[in-house]
Amino acid sequence: MRNYLSIDIGGTNLKYGLIDYSGKLVLRKQLETPNNFEEFKRIFIRIIADYRKKIFGVAVSVPGKVDSKNGIVYFGGSLPFLDKINFKEMIQSEFGLLPVGVENDGKSAALAELWLGALQNHPDSAAIILGTGVGGGIILNNQLLPGSHFQAGELSFMVNNYQKQDIAKLVGMDVSAVEMIKQIANTLNLIDKKDGIAVFEQIKQQNEQALKIFRLYCQRVAYLILNIQSVVDLTTYAIGGGISSQPLLVETINQEYDKILADLPLVKKTLTRPKIKKAKFENSANLYGALYGLLQNLDKSSGY
Repeated sequence: MRNYLSIDIGGTNLKYGLIDYSGKLVLRKQLETPNNFEEFKRIFIRIIADYRKKIFGVAVSVPGKVDSKNGIVYFGGSLPFLDKINFKEMIQSEFGLLPVGVENDGKSAALAELWLGALQNHPDSAAIILGTGVGGGIILNNQLLPGSHFQAGELSFMVNNYQKQDIAKLVGMDVSAVEMIKQIANTLNLIDKKDGIAVFEQIKQQNEQALKIFRLYCQRVAYLILNIQSVVDLTTYAIGGGISSQPLLVETINQEYDKILADLPLVKKTLTRPKIKKAKFENSANLYGALYGLLQNLDKSSGY
């Protein structure tokens, strides 16, 4: 069975694994993401070199605006030193004509769900990834929508709170799971402001203050889905990100979505309600999705 090396470059961790053509994860490792390009390149190339004789291609998931056709990353999101880096050229200059695929992290998550997850057999669907910001990917006719400028699915840049100033009005800030956890932790005077498990314990125990903030957060996610739905008319939304491991999240988003429809009978009558479900993949989503993007491109060509 052919194995491929898939690498997920995150702001905190650099994850990588061997995945075969059928989607079986053979090996998975991670290390801390370097904070400068020189150190990053050294480690990145070393990882590929360690597995070069065992693989038939390299798939890369990375933050930022990604020209997946040419393998170029722009801006780099939380890793600005990756701006304008051509990953395809960098890898092939070291290892020869090795198949390389490069994709944005949110879009990679959507591709993972389309391939083997919650969006499988849902040709018109989307993934919404809740984390520090809000990532995503839109699937139309079983194909990822890249956008004319590689920006489709950049949900963090949508405006949803017009009363706030500057970037605070953007979805990436207003619907940040990390900020929601921090807000509840601060309100309840929890010691660790990033302790999502402790926060959800308070929510499950029906702590009034925690529950109020959480429901408002889920309402904002529901409004985000409604806004997307009014434009692209999808059947299914998969909610991902670390916070999605809490079943209460998707359950409450569905409740809040129904409340919105109840308050807007014209919308309820006009727009078909989509399914809102938990994404299958969590921490490994980008590994699977980046590879699926590469495999799709290989299937379209006869060069490899």
